[in-house]
Amino acid sequence: MSNLPNCPKCHSAYTYEDGNLFICPECGYEWTEEMDNSNDNKSVNDANGNILNDGDTVTVIKDLKVKGSSSVLKQGTKVKNIRLVDGDHNIDCKIEGFGAMKLKSEFVKKA
Repeated sequence: MSNLPNCPKCHSAYTYEDGNLFICPECGYEWTEEMDNSNDNKSVNDANGNILNDGDTVTVIKDLKVKGSSSVLKQGTKVKNIRLVDGDHNIDCKIEGFGAMKLKSEFVKKA
């Protein structure tokens, strides 16, 4: 039995190989060996270039309109215990008074 990598999205150990693709049967994610190696050095930076990690506290650097609402997330709002995710909005968090949100790392700075 060969040593296949765990799924980079859900960390499942049940991955299998189909040609040059690795496939996760639990979440359906597909990736290649090149993608698996490139994910190791991928990092998320804040507006000042500092590297962000899961669990960090960040501060919003400008007023942000909340999509689907008439409220505004004010500059200086502290966001605790962030979680980094893939995608355009790469920070997943909960903000008191707003609830669960996704933010772009370019609009925050590490506190």
